[in-house]
Amino acid sequence: MSQAFGNPTTTLPLAPGLSWLSIVRLGLVQAALGAIVVLTTSTLNRVMIVELGLAAVIPGLLVGLHYGVQITRPVWGHKSDTGRSRTHWILGGLALLAIAGTGAAATTLLFEQSFLAGILAAILAYLLIGIGIGASGTSLLALIAMKTAVERRAAAATITWMLMISGIIVTSIVVGAQLDPYSHERLIAVTAATGVVAFGIGLLGVAGMEKKPSVDRQEERAATTSFRESLQDVLEDREARLFTLFIFLSMLAFATQDLILEPYAGLLFGMTPGETTGLSGTQHAGVLLGMILVGISGAFFGKRYPHLPRHFIMGGCFGSAVALAALALSTQSAPLWPLEINIFLLGATNGAFAVAAVGTMMILAGQGRKSNYGMRMGVWGAAQAIAFGLGGVLGTVALDLGRWLTASDALAFAAVFTIEASLFLVSTIVATRIGRPALTSSNTLPDAAIMPGE
Repeated sequence: MSQAFGNPTTTLPLAPGLSWLSIVRLGLVQAALGAIVVLTTSTLNRVMIVELGLAAVIPGLLVGLHYGVQITRPVWGHKSDTGRSRTHWILGGLALLAIAGTGAAATTLLFEQSFLAGILAAILAYLLIGIGIGASGTSLLALIAMKTAVERRAAAATITWMLMISGIIVTSIVVGAQLDPYSHERLIAVTAATGVVAFGIGLLGVAGMEKKPSVDRQEERAATTSFRESLQDVLEDREARLFTLFIFLSMLAFATQDLILEPYAGLLFGMTPGETTGLSGTQHAGVLLGMILVGISGAFFGKRYPHLPRHFIMGGCFGSAVALAALALSTQSAPLWPLEINIFLLGATNGAFAVAAVGTMMILAGQGRKSNYGMRMGVWGAAQAIAFGLGGVLGTVALDLGRWLTASDALAFAAVFTIEASLFLVSTIVATRIGRPALTSSNTLPDAAIMPGE
């Protein structure tokens, strides 16, 4: 045994945790979630703007709504802690997501008849989409954390997120081929079929997983009781508070860049829409490389070096800050700046910190005085969702404000990139405090912080 980030101690042997095959199976559930979500946040977004001729703000606000409602993640996490089975919440949330996603696609027919009816139905659908993601995703991460040995959690996070990205890619290709020639009815049918397939994958992924032994002895900790007591356990935990702050700041910086990179490449580097789409692919290739690096390192060295996830978090955040600072400088050198290299490095550092953060989230989820994996995952998931919802809006607002104040695209983009780099630097500073003992008379972390390692 060793502390997650602290000094070694000893105790009785723990369960070995999930096999790699079992981790992949649960990762496929995350892929199923991503497959449905991409239809509502990407495909349906385009249909509303192009085919229906709606203002871009309409799908933008609907996507923001599905993030906003995920502030309820602690509720779903607590219910999975206190219920008989996390599997029921995973599958129930996935089923709700599939139904709501199909309902969102069906609003295209309503919009043709009545804007008011269409928007009311869309609001309801996106609210349910957010609830479905929150209930299923939170319970899934809690289950993975409970059943996976600590030294494998960074690798498990990598596998889970890479499978999610793969699910998004495969869905985009397959659905894209099935939607032509386009009609609203075809969109509804394809979305419904995707939901059925995704639910089937989820059903196979979680089958028998709950029966596998947990890697910690939950009987040594108090059982979760009321929502208030469970939430209080999280809020009184210094590590949990720090990590919540870190998740919010880092994901705010991560999300703020998302909507402005392609406009930047188009305005200052003269890239065509096809070229900027390719640039987005370059960034995602970097993200995958960063994730793979963390996953391989965690698989081979996680048991020997328990501090490794925190080092990847700090390195990834600092590297992201450097890459964004370079982009701020590139505004004065466009179009001569090696933009593709810069974007690839930004993606790699983003991927490294993001997946290491998920791995650390899984480690810290088991450190409470109470057995409340779901509540902790819910709190951090809510922080992430709020940051993502705010990030997209703040990035575009800051850019428009900067262009209005300076009358210069270059200065406006430089200012936004600098703000994002600053957020990543602050995130790095916060990350240095995660896992360090508080200033007390003891040189060790509380017993609740003890996690299995070597």
